[in-house]
Amino acid sequence: MSMAMARASSGLAYPDRFYAAASYAVSMDPPIHPPRASAPSSQTTLLCSSTPSTNSFLGSQEMATVGRCTIPKPRGWNPIEQSKWTSWHGLGNMAAAEAMRLFCENTGEDPGWYSRASDFVAEPVVDVEMNHHPKVEPVTENGNSFPETKTISHENGSMLETQDKDVVLEGLGSIAVYDQWIAPSVSGQRPKPRYEHGAAVVQDKMYIFGGNHNGRYLNDLQVLDLRSWTWSKVEVKAGTESLESPSTVPLPSCAGHSLIQWENKLLSIAGHTKDPSETIQVKAFDLQTCTWSTLKTYGKAPASRGGQSVTLVGTSLVIFGGQDAKRSLLNDLHLLDLETMTWDEIDAVGVPPSPRSDHAAAVHAERYLLIFGGGSHATCFNDLHVLDLQAMEWSRPTQQGDIPTPRAGHAGVPVGENWFIVGGGDNKSGVSETVVLNMSTLVWSVVTTVQGRVPLASEVFYLIGSYNGEDVLISFGGYNGRYSNEVNVLKPSHKSSLQTKIMEPVPESVSAVHNATNATRDVESEFEAGQEGKIREIVMDNIDSEPMKIKNEETGEGLIATLKSEKEELESSLNKEKTQSLQLKQELAEAETRNSDLYKELQSVRGQLAAEQSRCFKLEVDVAELRQKLQTMETLQKELELLQRQKAASEQALNAKQRQSSGGMWGWLAGTPNEKADDA
Repeated sequence: MSMAMARASSGLAYPDRFYAAASYAVSMDPPIHPPRASAPSSQTTLLCSSTPSTNSFLGSQEMATVGRCTIPKPRGWNPIEQSKWTSWHGLGNMAAAEAMRLFCENTGEDPGWYSRASDFVAEPVVDVEMNHHPKVEPVTENGNSFPETKTISHENGSMLETQDKDVVLEGLGSIAVYDQWIAPSVSGQRPKPRYEHGAAVVQDKMYIFGGNHNGRYLNDLQVLDLRSWTWSKVEVKAGTESLESPSTVPLPSCAGHSLIQWENKLLSIAGHTKDPSETIQVKAFDLQTCTWSTLKTYGKAPASRGGQSVTLVGTSLVIFGGQDAKRSLLNDLHLLDLETMTWDEIDAVGVPPSPRSDHAAAVHAERYLLIFGGGSHATCFNDLHVLDLQAMEWSRPTQQGDIPTPRAGHAGVPVGENWFIVGGGDNKSGVSETVVLNMSTLVWSVVTTVQGRVPLASEVFYLIGSYNGEDVLISFGGYNGRYSNEVNVLKPSHKSSLQTKIMEPVPESVSAVHNATNATRDVESEFEAGQEGKIREIVMDNIDSEPMKIKNEETGEGLIATLKSEKEELESSLNKEKTQSLQLKQELAEAETRNSDLYKELQSVRGQLAAEQSRCFKLEVDVAELRQKLQTMETLQKELELLQRQKAASEQALNAKQRQSSGGMWGWLAGTPNEKADDA
């Protein structure tokens, strides 16, 4: 059996793979890629003008090392520089990782480049049995078919497992292929296929809780060991209803919830259940005792919901949106302090996102909450909203780059200043591309695209990142017409250096002036400092230093002159903006003066009104007194009438008596004995 030393093509990761390719391209005689300051030969001239792939080859190195083409088109007739500028400028805003891959793919047209690049970049070498590769046979595990892995011995005794063309070592840190989704071979009893589940990574384990399977809610807790890629089910012990009520209760099944690690617990927040509660419930799984409990909260808890976003910011959870039990969409904002377990409803200023669910949220620099996408009952969104958690103010900044299509049910995870968005759908089909947003510049770019109806192009699965110090994305589950329980891994080539603050929104004209001014200053400082630390360059030993220095100086002077001219134009625009701003300030001052006069008049009218009110009050008092007097007069009138009637009655009685007295006198005179008659 013959053995030969060979280099595994995927063993060298980006960006080292790119540097090796560039070093090899320069080392060849003639060079595959002509040095920037070298004189063109007949071979290189033909190469520069031959094919579009060659043009991409010429521009991809500049795009990978410098970035977007900002220099003016060369004026002199130089075929190499003209072609280089055309290809570089034609790449637009291509991401550095894409440019690196494009460069390596074009270099890869020479079958032996990779093995010969070992003279320039040191990398580990593996022994591969060249003539007796074992055939990759599909292996069935738990009803799922996977390619059988091949074992390759490493020179230091460790083992490599290759699947197709990818080299995978034990655990996640061994993934050597960047920006490609890989389905690792897992063992153990896989969880049920599901979506709308929750997931969290604690140390070297990924926990999966709940979800939706065939329309039924789940309440199982599964764990994947990220070192051995082994699934197992967590045996949950009898829990308690709350920390203050020790009675045991079964944990209800749920979906559309959020799973957050906090201290030594996993917190399950909100979610749809068969018998929904009125408010959001917070469940806690203790990783040490393997028990569930319901945490007691204080304050006004939000209405129960599912499909919300829950983001950990410091020691608080920020909850936004979702859909309640009556299928009403929400866009309210709440905060739960995990130290005091107190709810607080946030009334932020500005225009909030429209009501939605199944969106993605991330926090940047511990200050800015970003909301992307989501869906309503009728449509999906691709808008981006930012909440300043210090000022509590919503804004909708302008997105740049390859803006993603509308989607809902996607997964998002921040890795440093990069926010990766995977999957989702628009009620018609799943989204196939993996995109990334630089949260400092708000520029989108495409990382990779998957083909076909795969779980990565599905809705409501879960994504995690940054495991054990490695920037890595791990996805699980999803739904795209069928439920999935697959695990996929991607190692991004994007750098995860976290910047401490995001750009504040400013007027576009002022922003353009500042950008041009800063760009001019940066270019001047770079050329004055000899471009130290500003642009990544590949050292080429066969380049003549004097021609390169002269060309750099000429190019730099032309670039500086162009930028200075643009700077003057933009400064003129800035002066106009300042003049308009001054006029507006004067108008504002005049308006404030008029407002002050009107306020004084208003105060005078208020004083007069107060005096009139006082007079009215006095008149009301006088009227009340007169009414009392009138009532007294009416009483006296009645008493007078009564006395008059009594007087009339007395007079009548007196007259009657007088008539009787006069009749007795005449009888006596007539000889009638009145007394006797009366006695009889």
